[in-house]
Amino acid sequence: MEMNTVSVSSFGIAGLLYLALQICVTVHIIRYKDDVKSSIGWIGLVWLTPLIGSIIYVVFGINRIRRKALSLRNKGPDILTVTGKSEEEIAKEIPHAFLQLLRLGYKVHPQRFALGNRAQAFVNGDEAYPEMCKLIAGAQKEVLLQSYIFDNDRAGQMFLPALKQAVKNGAKVKMLIDGVGLNYSKPTIASAVRKIKGVEFSVFLPSKSPINLPFVNLRNHRKILIVDGRCAFFGGMNVAQGNLVNTHPKEPIIDITFKVEGPVVDQMSRVFEEDWIFSGKKHFIPASFHASGPLPGQMPARIIPDGPDSDYGKIELMVLGALSCAQKSVHIVTPYFLPESNILTALEVAAMRGVDVEIILPSKSNIFGMDCAMRANFARLLEKGVKIYRTRPPFDHSKIMLVDGAWLFVGSANWDVRSFKLNFECNLECVDKKLAAEVEKIIAHKKSISHSEKWDKNARPPLWRMLTDNAFKLLTPYY
Repeated sequence: MEMNTVSVSSFGIAGLLYLALQICVTVHIIRYKDDVKSSIGWIGLVWLTPLIGSIIYVVFGINRIRRKALSLRNKGPDILTVTGKSEEEIAKEIPHAFLQLLRLGYKVHPQRFALGNRAQAFVNGDEAYPEMCKLIAGAQKEVLLQSYIFDNDRAGQMFLPALKQAVKNGAKVKMLIDGVGLNYSKPTIASAVRKIKGVEFSVFLPSKSPINLPFVNLRNHRKILIVDGRCAFFGGMNVAQGNLVNTHPKEPIIDITFKVEGPVVDQMSRVFEEDWIFSGKKHFIPASFHASGPLPGQMPARIIPDGPDSDYGKIELMVLGALSCAQKSVHIVTPYFLPESNILTALEVAAMRGVDVEIILPSKSNIFGMDCAMRANFARLLEKGVKIYRTRPPFDHSKIMLVDGAWLFVGSANWDVRSFKLNFECNLECVDKKLAAEVEKIIAHKKSISHSEKWDKNARPPLWRMLTDNAFKLLTPYY
């Protein structure tokens, strides 16, 4: 009898502890989660699976990252003051819609445009990697290299001699790789790089560390290479053998990155500096751009970093602003297209206003279930006049947004919830008709190897496909 009493008593205490845990977790969700659907989902998980749901939320649902952002360079009272011209003079040179977009962008992220830049697109690792290695090997002062994936394969090993040469030149070399992306190849590139005396190597939130388990869902997705503070490669291209398409790898990947020269490189250095310090390394002062003679070009540009640490959602706001300001055309190239309803509605409204809205996606994704999840949104977009193209293999990992043949938004961010709200991302905003024309040719080629999705109001897809597509769509935040 006494043992039964103890068992009942223990069971009652355990039940009270479970209940207290559920209440505490629920209070935390209500207090800190802004998105209603996300909050309801988490609360449902916590109460329907009492202990497991609470543990999952504590590990994956809480944003523990808090970073004190470094002060912005070139911050001023108004984006328009950087040109030294009056607002009336600028209004004559820049279409009104672009002026609205520039003002909006400055409110989203109060970083002035840097003037006098030049950018060039490089397609695939076949074009980009040799130029990147050449740039590194010629470094005299500093090399800052950051990537999500940097595989220890044919592509990654191309960079090792260049890094050694940079050290021989007397350059300070710093390399930062994301903790999850680092493990895409075995053995990782870490051991090979650490053997190069003079290269400082760091991992952003190591995924195998028990301490960092609660951060495993928050990844650093940025890809930046900066040399001597003057020249950079910036975009969404990882370092992996799949990007060497001409070598016929098993899983080829088409991608694009940009070689950028000019004062905007300072803003990229600032982003790397923040990430470097956050990864546990000592503070340093990056090499700054100093113009000795004419500036490299005329392109105004600025960097917009984003991440889950604070004030997140800047890239998503820029996308919404660009869609609302577009007058003629919007071209979007992205490997993963799973935005939330606000973005989908903005795309529909732009198309209904008469804007030519085109979205270019791979015909087959490299992530299980992604094609189904993306397809779940197609019908509503096609019905409103949005055009969707699917490129034939190889898998296209490119990320481009081009508005009205002049405004470009490129970088590491995909069009999905993970990029807009979970990852550390970084995009470049610029206005340059010459670069836009170069990018338009690349987009035209992608369309030439694509098939377009068609909308038929009388078509009724099989029930099993509708259920499958919508079921995978429910996983949107976690792809």
